[in-house]
Amino acid sequence: MDLQEIAAFYRAYIDCLNRQDWEDLHLYVSRDVHHNGRSLGLHGYEAMLMEDHRSIPDLHFKIERLVCEPPMIASRLWFDCTPAGTLFDLPVNGKRVQFSENVFYEVENGRIRNVWSVIDKAAVAAQVSGAEFSLGGSA
Repeated sequence: MDLQEIAAFYRAYIDCLNRQDWEDLHLYVSRDVHHNGRSLGLHGYEAMLMEDHRSIPDLHFKIERLVCEPPMIASRLWFDCTPAGTLFDLPVNGKRVQFSENVFYEVENGRIRNVWSVIDKAAVAAQVSGAEFSLGGSA
C-alpha cells in the first residue's frame, strides 16, 4: 500500500468500528492479530471491540491525528463518551468523559497484524474524581 492507500484503508477501518460492522472487520484485521503483544486472533479482537461498545454505548472513534509510513500507521484517537459502569477499573457510572488513545498499527498483507495502544487513563481518573485536568484534545 502506498501512503494514500494506507490512509484511506485506516479511515475505512475506523468507519467499520464506528458502524460496529463486525461482519466486515476481517477486511481490515488479520486472522492472527496481536494487541499490545498479546495474540488475540480476529475473534478475540472482535470480542474486545464488542465489549468496548457494550460498556460504552455511545463509543465513537474520532481520528484526531494520522501519520502513515507504510506499513506503519500512527494515530491519536479522541473519545467523548458516557460509559455505563466502570472504565479502566474506574467508577464512571454514566458520567461523560473525554480521553485520547495513541495507537500504532502494523499492516501486513493488506490487514492490521499488530496494534500497540496507550490510553490516557489519567484523564479519565481526573474527570471521575473531579480534579482539574487539561485534556489537550479537541471537543
